[in-house]
Amino acid sequence: MSAVNATRELGGTVARRLPGDRDVWIFIIAELLMFGAFFVAYIVNRAGEVRLFNASQLTLDRTLGVLNALLLISSSWAVVQAVCAARRNERGAVPRYLGLAIALGIAFTIVKFFEYSAKLGAGLTMMTNTFYMFYFCLTMIHLLHVVAGTVILTVLWNNARGGAYNSSNSKGLETGASYWHMVDLLWIFLFSLLYLLK
Repeated sequence: MSAVNATRELGGTVARRLPGDRDVWIFIIAELLMFGAFFVAYIVNRAGEVRLFNASQLTLDRTLGVLNALLLISSSWAVVQAVCAARRNERGAVPRYLGLAIALGIAFTIVKFFEYSAKLGAGLTMMTNTFYMFYFCLTMIHLLHVVAGTVILTVLWNNARGGAYNSSNSKGLETGASYWHMVDLLWIFLFSLLYLLK
């Protein structure tokens, strides 16, 4: 599953629908708008302090940023596989893929812990300068979303172990997957802005 419209057959025609619960999509759109406002604020502030932002950006560990991007992208892939397995009535595969997604989400959190520890150990905090204020605020808010998403995936995994999801009952799984894809998408934008934008 992707975050695009899922389809189902109705009387010979194909009806389009959002995967998962509509109310969660309202929440996802609100979250994206909130982060969008943060991104605009970052770009505006960056334009006023280009040298400071460029110099501060060089102190980030781009390798860890790339690693975290790969971890979340791989985790999203695993969630997609879990949804596809449910739609194929492969109930045993659903918890395995969700377990992989959870492990990758936890790995992201561990990498972020080491990254924060290195920054704080070097005396860099959100009070250091404007760049680091944005860096810590944006990545910590995102990390909270990762933790929340990992909890959601754990609930789904527990349900899947009991065989809860199949071709006729995948809405809850799709809802959690949609939230997790949002978390992945947000990191791609954050990584691009904080680690790559020149």
